[in-house]
Amino acid sequence: MQNTPELNSQGKYLGTITKDFIKVYSVLQEASYQIRKRNFSQYPIFPVSKTQASVGQYIVGPQQKEFLEWNYNVSFAEEFLQKELILAEKYEEFKKNYKNADEFCCLFVIDEDFVNFVFIPYPVDEEGKEVL
Repeated sequence: MQNTPELNSQGKYLGTITKDFIKVYSVLQEASYQIRKRNFSQYPIFPVSKTQASVGQYIVGPQQKEFLEWNYNVSFAEEFLQKELILAEKYEEFKKNYKNADEFCCLFVIDEDFVNFVFIPYPVDEEGKEVL
């Protein structure tokens, strides 16, 4: 798998991921919270792909939620390190660049031409409260 430089240059990904994300973000946000609360990891990662990904545990996809285009798995940085999806020498850099998990969802987008980490902010209303 080869990474492309920017998600923004891949408009088709940004559009379909955002469209799906708004439908499933509350499930992902709760999973992220539970992973951190139960001390499994401080770095939840959600692999997303059009087909079933071989990393993480499947949590939601087109079979459960109508109109989804992507399958969502749940994982964390330590599994990525174990599977060498994050190289040991890059692990500290990954943790340093990881965004606040209360505010951002860390997606690992897997598609034919695009494989990369993407941080998407969880939706909030005008008063700064989470949108339910």
